[in-house]
Amino acid sequence: MLEPLNPSPEQTTYGVGPWPGDEAEWPTDLWFDRDLLRAGDTRNVIDRYRYWTMEAIVKDIDDHRHPFHVAIENWQHDMNIGSIVRSANAFAADTVHIIGRRRWNKRGAMVTDRYQHVMNHPDIESFARWADEQRIPVLAIDNVGGSVPIETFALPERCVLLFGQEGPGLSPEAIAASEAVLEIVQFGSTRSINASAAAAVVMHSWVLQHVRF
Repeated sequence: MLEPLNPSPEQTTYGVGPWPGDEAEWPTDLWFDRDLLRAGDTRNVIDRYRYWTMEAIVKDIDDHRHPFHVAIENWQHDMNIGSIVRSANAFAADTVHIIGRRRWNKRGAMVTDRYQHVMNHPDIESFARWADEQRIPVLAIDNVGGSVPIETFALPERCVLLFGQEGPGLSPEAIAASEAVLEIVQFGSTRSINASAAAAVVMHSWVLQHVRF
């Protein structure tokens, strides 16, 4: 893994300015992007990755990605897809699997899809076939009859967390392709919580069970 970077310019939520000093004195390590050193780095990345090339960031994340995957199915309004990709990047998920249309609204991803592996499957059958070939269990997340509280479930270290759209939820085919159906325990009056928020909760539940701090 590459060494952390502690850039000298003042760090803000809006990024950092050009690297100070004479260009001849700038760092020469291969993971630095000369254009960013010259112009500044306002990307939505943690301070560790300031001034790094996109390729170097992806490679570094790949060195410590977690073995859980995230899958999304049956989305009529796909604005939340980008938000889930962003959360998957934050939790260093292995891959996000989008089941259905290849094109999706990337606005909510805030460019994090450039650093996150994303794979498309045209339908549930092809996705289930991929999971079977990889020997990775699929866990459906939906508050339907017979679902198990995720708070009481031992999540496998290697798994796919499968989410459906608010309202329609997961298709019967998706439920049938899953080894278990889990739900987030709720305590208020709403029937469901925002799909992207639910995905973040479930990913963090995986982190709490498998990551040592």
